[in-house]
Amino acid sequence: MNDILTLGFSPCPNDTFMFYPLVHGLVDTGGLSYRERLEDVETLNQLALKGELDVTKVSYHALGHIRDKYALLRSGSALGRGCGPLLVTAGDTGLQDLAGKRIAVPGRYTTALLLLRLFDPTLENFQVMPFNEIMEAVTSGRADAGLIIHESRFTYQDFGLRKLLDLGEWWEGETGLPIPLGGIVARRSLGAERIAAVERALRAGVEYARSHPDQAARYIGEHAQEMSADVCAAHIELYVNDFSCDLGDEGVRAIECLMERAEKAGIAPPSREGLFVQ
Repeated sequence: MNDILTLGFSPCPNDTFMFYPLVHGLVDTGGLSYRERLEDVETLNQLALKGELDVTKVSYHALGHIRDKYALLRSGSALGRGCGPLLVTAGDTGLQDLAGKRIAVPGRYTTALLLLRLFDPTLENFQVMPFNEIMEAVTSGRADAGLIIHESRFTYQDFGLRKLLDLGEWWEGETGLPIPLGGIVARRSLGAERIAAVERALRAGVEYARSHPDQAARYIGEHAQEMSADVCAAHIELYVNDFSCDLGDEGVRAIECLMERAEKAGIAPPSREGLFVQ
């Protein structure tokens, strides 16, 4: 194999940490090379919906809409416990007051929004904006509440915001399973051989990154310029874990549960394909 594949991932520290070894040739790529494209996760979701990337990070919500064209890889996921999206507010709004309120959300196909819709199907006044603008929208009064992801869970209190709901805690209490946030998918048309090579290289890259945690510091910092080193480290520690190396049986059960609930709620269409390439 001698192919160049397009590879999409976000500039968030957990992604740049995991993908650094792969894109810098520090692990065996099985003859494949990659042209990376760094975008906000909702942009990656939209690109995957259009089928424009060979391999990419996507929200698990988006996965529910692209399973016929993309297969999930067992490595590279953001999945775990105590790492779910938070719903925050600046005022005295309570959960019982959310009906009709303006809720800032980080994208139509983010897992955060899927979880919120599963939690309360009556909510519908969503204002979509980049995730890093949500806290300012809430503090300024442009939104009554905000659904925050990524590093915002470490900094929202600095903005004078308070937590209304931890959707990760809700999910874990409902299902007993870890929360699946985002995963890596490959275009099914690449074929089983190339997809297997991508998966092997990605797993090797994640293992390399975890064994050499300081090597990617400059690369991470270049893409997280407004984030302190401490927040970067906390972000990586929270979102890169054993599930990132391999989903395992528990991880697969969590994803299947999320897909089933999304289908039952009419949020994601059914698929004739399994999660993985057979």
